[in-house]
Amino acid sequence: MNVHDKLIRMLRQLLEDTHTMQSQGAGYYSCIPLAARYNKLLAQATKLFAEDEDLIGMFEPIPEEDPKDPAAKMIIVQRIRIEINQLVSLLDSERPED
Repeated sequence: MNVHDKLIRMLRQLLEDTHTMQSQGAGYYSCIPLAARYNKLLAQATKLFAEDEDLIGMFEPIPEEDPKDPAAKMIIVQRIRIEINQLVSLLDSERPED
């Protein structure tokens, strides 16, 4: 399995984890582990696009913060989910030929 496939698999698992944590209840979760893991995976994906920074340059690390307001937490988790899906799409489109 190449690095692209491993990153895609890890991002999809993180997407599932965001859903699980968010469904556990009314803001009783921390956004920090989700944002931290996304940022680490984004950093690895960025290394794969060293020669072509145009598209990967559209992605930014997500601040590792944990607001107290459940609505603010939901916004952060939604952003993480959207960014994960977009990053998976980019990685899928740039998958190396085997």
